[in-house]
Amino acid sequence: MLYDTLVAESRRNDSLDDVRCAALDRVRWLVDLLERQRTDPQWDASAALRGGPGEFERIQAIRAATQAEIEGRLADCSEEEGRAAALCLMLASRFDDMGLWRYDSEIGTVISRVHGWTPDEVAVLLVRVSEFDMGFWSAGSLGVALIAAERLGVDGCRAIAPWLRHAHGKLMSGDAPAHLRGPVVKRLRALLASVDEAHIPEGLIPPYAPWAAPLRDRATTSPTAELADFVRHLAGLSGPRPAQKWRRTCLELADAASARDLVADVLRALAEDDPLCTRRSGAHTGWLDDGYHYHYLVQQNDGDLARGVVWAAVLTGAPAAVRHLGALALRAGGPGTDVIEDLKLAGAAINALAETGDPASLEALWRLRSRIKHRALRKQLDTALVTAAGKQGITAEQLIERSVPDHGLAPDGSLERELGGHRVRVAIEEAATVRLTFTRPDGSTSRTAPAAVKDEFPDELQELKALAKEVRGTLSGERARVEALMSAGREWPYDEWCRYYRDHPVTGTLVRGLIWEFQDADGEWRAVAPTAEPPGAPERVRLWHPIRASTDDIRAWRERLVTERLRQPFKQAFREIYLLTPAEEETGGYSNRFAAHIVHYRQLYALFKERGWQANFLGRYDGGYDGLARAEFGDGAWRACFHHEPAADDGGGYAPEHAATDQVRFERRSGRQWREVALAEVPPLVFSEAMRDVDLFVGVTSIAADPDWTDRGEDRYAGYWRTATFGALTASAEVRREALERILPRLKIADRCTLDGRFLVVRGDLRTYKIHLGSANILMAPDDAYLCIVPSRGKGGGKVFLPFEDERLSLILSKALLLAADTKITDDTILRQIKRGA
Repeated sequence: MLYDTLVAESRRNDSLDDVRCAALDRVRWLVDLLERQRTDPQWDASAALRGGPGEFERIQAIRAATQAEIEGRLADCSEEEGRAAALCLMLASRFDDMGLWRYDSEIGTVISRVHGWTPDEVAVLLVRVSEFDMGFWSAGSLGVALIAAERLGVDGCRAIAPWLRHAHGKLMSGDAPAHLRGPVVKRLRALLASVDEAHIPEGLIPPYAPWAAPLRDRATTSPTAELADFVRHLAGLSGPRPAQKWRRTCLELADAASARDLVADVLRALAEDDPLCTRRSGAHTGWLDDGYHYHYLVQQNDGDLARGVVWAAVLTGAPAAVRHLGALALRAGGPGTDVIEDLKLAGAAINALAETGDPASLEALWRLRSRIKHRALRKQLDTALVTAAGKQGITAEQLIERSVPDHGLAPDGSLERELGGHRVRVAIEEAATVRLTFTRPDGSTSRTAPAAVKDEFPDELQELKALAKEVRGTLSGERARVEALMSAGREWPYDEWCRYYRDHPVTGTLVRGLIWEFQDADGEWRAVAPTAEPPGAPERVRLWHPIRASTDDIRAWRERLVTERLRQPFKQAFREIYLLTPAEEETGGYSNRFAAHIVHYRQLYALFKERGWQANFLGRYDGGYDGLARAEFGDGAWRACFHHEPAADDGGGYAPEHAATDQVRFERRSGRQWREVALAEVPPLVFSEAMRDVDLFVGVTSIAADPDWTDRGEDRYAGYWRTATFGALTASAEVRREALERILPRLKIADRCTLDGRFLVVRGDLRTYKIHLGSANILMAPDDAYLCIVPSRGKGGGKVFLPFEDERLSLILSKALLLAADTKITDDTILRQIKRGA
C-alpha cells in the first residue's frame, strides 16, 4: 500500500514526524488516487498486440480520467487540506528514488493558491527537497517550496533558518543549470538576509577554493552585517558588465565593510594561486575515470562571486588590479595554461581592464590581443579597446598604436645585460628576427648561452629568453597590424607618427623599412625611401601604396629596392594592384575573378587563419556545406566575404579533401550591422587588398600548384589542372615577373635565362625548361613534357637577394638554379624525367 510506504518513509525521528503523518492522514483520499494512478495500465509495444486496435486510446483515456480526478479534488481543497496535499505530493514525488519529480505542476499550483503556512510545514517541504542532489529537477522544486517560505514573514523565516541554510548549501554544491539556480538562490539569500543580516549562507563563499581563502578568513574572524551585505552583493553579479547601480552600491558596501584590500587579495589569488582539481572537488569528483582529471579556477556555481570580485577590485582602485587582471584573463582564456578555459571569467577580466582608466591597462590589453586566440574573447578584446579609447578621448586605432609595448628596448630595438663578464643582447634584426646573442669576455660571440651564464645566472637567463619570446610576439603582431594599414588610407600628424611609429623600439624596426609619404605645408605629398629622412618640415604622414602612384614611380621604386638591396618587412613596392574589371562592373554586387578553382581545403582553412580571416569549417554536418570566409579592411569599416564549398570528389570523410571557390562580395559597416554593397562603392584600397588576399588563397592552395597532381592519373580535375597550372598570370604572378626582370641580370645564370610571357625559360645542357611564373610548374622543350620536381622543406632562393618574402618566387629561382646546371643533378627521379625525351 502506498499509504503505508509513505508513512514509513516519513518517520525520520525528528521534530517534523508528526507534521508529515498528519498531512498524510488529512488527505488519505489523495494517497489512494496516487496509488490508483501508479497502477493504471501503462502503454508498451506488446499492449498493441494484446489489445488490438484502439488499445492505446483506451489506456490514455484511463490515465487521463485519473489525472482529471486528482486535479479536480485539489482545486476544491480548503486552505488546510491544500497545504496537507502539497506536503503529501512532495513526499510522494520521489519516494521510490526515481530520478524525476512526479508532481511538480500539481505542487506548484497548490502552493501558489493556499495560505496560512506554518514554519513546520515549510520545513517539511525544504527537508524533502534537500534530501536529493540539487540538479535540474530539485532546483525547480526548491523554488516552489520557497513560495511557501516567502509567505511566513520574518518570525516564520527565523524559525526555519536552519533548513534554509542547509538548502542554500545543497544548491551551491549541486549542478543545477545557471538559469534555474540563479533566480532560486537570489530568493533564498533574500530570506536568509531577513533573518540575520550578518550571516553569510553556507556555500556562498566556496569552502574549498584557494582563491576564496581571504573571504573565508574574514568571514570567520570578523563577521559583520556589512561584510555579509558586501559578499552577497558580489555574488549577485550575473552579467558580463555590471550596471551603474551595482557599481555605486559596490563602492558603498566595500567602504562600509573596509574591504578594498580584501578584494585585491582575492583577485591576486585568482590570478596566481593554485587551481582546483577534479580529483578533490567540483561537480565531476567521484565519477571521472581514475586516470583522468583536470584543473580549473572557479566552480560554475561560484562564477558570479568571482566575477563580482573582479569588478570590485577595479572599482575600488586596487593598485595592482591591472597586472592581476591581465594575468587572470590570460590564465582563464589563453592557450596552453594550467587550467581549462573559463570564458566568462576571462571576459570579465578583459571588460574590467578596459574601464580601469590606468595607462598600464593599454599595454595589458595589447598583450592579451596578441596571445588570446579564442574568437569570442577576441571580440571582447576589440570592444574593450574601444571602451578604453573612449575613456582617454582617442580613437580605437590610436589606442592600439599607443598600446604597443616597448619591452624596455632601446630605440634601435635592442637591450643588453651584463651577466658575470658576459654581455647578453636581445635585438630585433632585419625587422623579422629577434635574436639572443652572448659576447664572452674575450669578445667572441655565440647564439648559445655559455655554461658560466647557465650555471651562475639561470633566473636572469630565463628572464631574457622570456623577453625575447615576448618581443617576437609583439613584432609579429605589429607586422600584421602595419600591413593591414595598407587598406586603411589613414593619415597621422608628423609628430604623432614619429612618437608611435618611427621612434618606437619595436614598430620602428618595421616602419623604417617602408616607403612613406609626407605632406608639406603646401599640401603636396612626397614619397621618401626607406630609412631616409623627409625633406623640409612635413605636417602629415601616410603609408605609400602603389595604387596611388604612377606606373613610372612604381617602376622606379622597385628598381631602387633591388639596386640598393633594401628588403622590406612585407611586400610594398612590389605589391599587387587589383582594379575593378569590366566583368565585375557588369555583375555589380560580386566578383567571379577567383571562382571555379579547385583547392586543397585544409590548406585553405589554415591560410584563412594565418591571414586573419574568420571562416566556418566545411564538413558533413548541418551548416558545413557552404563555406564563408570573412575579413575586415579599412580600419574595420569594410568586410570582404569569400564564398566556397566542398568539391564533389571527397569520399565521405568528416571534412572534404578539396573545395571549390566561388564569389567574393563586400559589406559596409552600418552601426553594429553589415550592409552588402556594390563593388563600385568599395574604396580602391579596400578592394585591392581584399582581392590580393583571395588571390593568395587560390594561388597557394590550388591543385594547379601541386607538383604531385599528375601522379593521380586521369582525375576528374585533370582538365582544370592542365588549364590552371600553365594558364594566364594573376596579378601576383605579374609582380613576380617584374621582380625577376630586375633580379635575373644579377645572377650567375643570367645568360641562361629569359622571360617569355608567362614563363621563365632556362637553358640547360640537357634540355630547355619553361617554369610557369604562377604555379612554378615546369614544361620541357621541345614537346612540353611535364617535369615534376617536389620542393624541399628549405627555402629555395639560397643567397639570392629578394626585396620581399615570396615562397613561390624563391621556389622558381631555386628550380632555375638547379636546371641551369642540369648535368650536375644527382636526383635519379628528376634525371629519368629529363632524359626520357632528351
